[in-house]
Amino acid sequence: MKLDAVGLEVMSHAFAAIAEEMGLVLVHSALSPNIRERRDASAALFDADGEMIAQAAHIPVHLGALADAVAAVRALAPRPGELFLLNDPYAGGSHLPDLTLIGAIDIEGRVGGYSVVRAHHSDVGGMTAGSMPAGARELYQEGLIIPPTRYTPELERLLLANVRTPAMRRGDLAAQRAAVERGADGLRALARRYGWEPLRQAARQLLDYAERRTKAAISRLPSATPMAAVDYLEGDGVVDEDLEIRVEVTIRDGIFHADFTGTRAAAPGNVNCPLAVTRSAVLFVVRTLLPDDVPMNGGVPRAVRVTAPPGCLVNARPPSAVAAGNVETSQRVGADAQRVLELEHLDRRIAGIGHPHVYPRRPMRAAARTLSSTNRLVVCPTFP
Repeated sequence: MKLDAVGLEVMSHAFAAIAEEMGLVLVHSALSPNIRERRDASAALFDADGEMIAQAAHIPVHLGALADAVAAVRALAPRPGELFLLNDPYAGGSHLPDLTLIGAIDIEGRVGGYSVVRAHHSDVGGMTAGSMPAGARELYQEGLIIPPTRYTPELERLLLANVRTPAMRRGDLAAQRAAVERGADGLRALARRYGWEPLRQAARQLLDYAERRTKAAISRLPSATPMAAVDYLEGDGVVDEDLEIRVEVTIRDGIFHADFTGTRAAAPGNVNCPLAVTRSAVLFVVRTLLPDDVPMNGGVPRAVRVTAPPGCLVNARPPSAVAAGNVETSQRVGADAQRVLELEHLDRRIAGIGHPHVYPRRPMRAAARTLSSTNRLVVCPTFP
């Protein structure tokens, strides 16, 4: 069954509604203000092949990296109905306070997809309360590291024994489990309504549709020569020196390729980024180039390629500390990629870009140029 334009729109919203409901269950069930009030959490639905079908309008730096988390879980041969927990930045995570819970959805006795929730917990151990120590030089100082692991009562006890606020962590984890289960229930409900095979075909068609639309939008940008820009972080809390981030963007055959060759080596402090976070920031910039009606699913990243030398600031390797890379460096990565477009006079095509750690809940309009003339100051957008 091939979906027409109306069918694509209906199914896109059907899948997205499940992800949105997952997010609502999470924020209304969690105990911590970090999730209930600040809403530092994200939810998404993936197919059995590990591609995102739909996401809620949550935090881009989470959502763009969730595919790496699902890939890490799929490598463990999950069985239907199993749950997995992780926070390792070098195995599908972002930074340690972001605990990711992944459920393998049981559809007719097989893994039919994955419901995924990532939430920032206010403490996961480490050398200081809050698990984001400014002076950390190694990942081990930032908190308990959890590689992709099957979620069991024993794993939860181990986690709670290593945090400062175990009761609140227990409640937030229960909220994540409820959100993951709501995602599984939602996908099963759609399967009962439309049939499992037609539903799988609809998901694949939505992915292909998003890919076509994304490549078409990117292909309209000038692509005669590579475009480059440089930005800096002003120190890392350990050393007081400018940390260079260099990017070169090439657009060819509908692919947006951001290459960070020339970026300085990993910093001694905690501003380093795993590649998944860097990819999320670039994906956020590409999303601002697309029409609003393009569904944000795994078809969009098919048109985005991100490369960086192993061991550099934006492709760090263990045991580099990463707590601030998720919130500070990701912003500079996004600003640098957008700076390329600005220098090429393409920024008029962008509705406005903010922090990739904060998803706009209403359409943005730029309050000023995104970057100052010194390429040091990021000016936040305002909302109508």
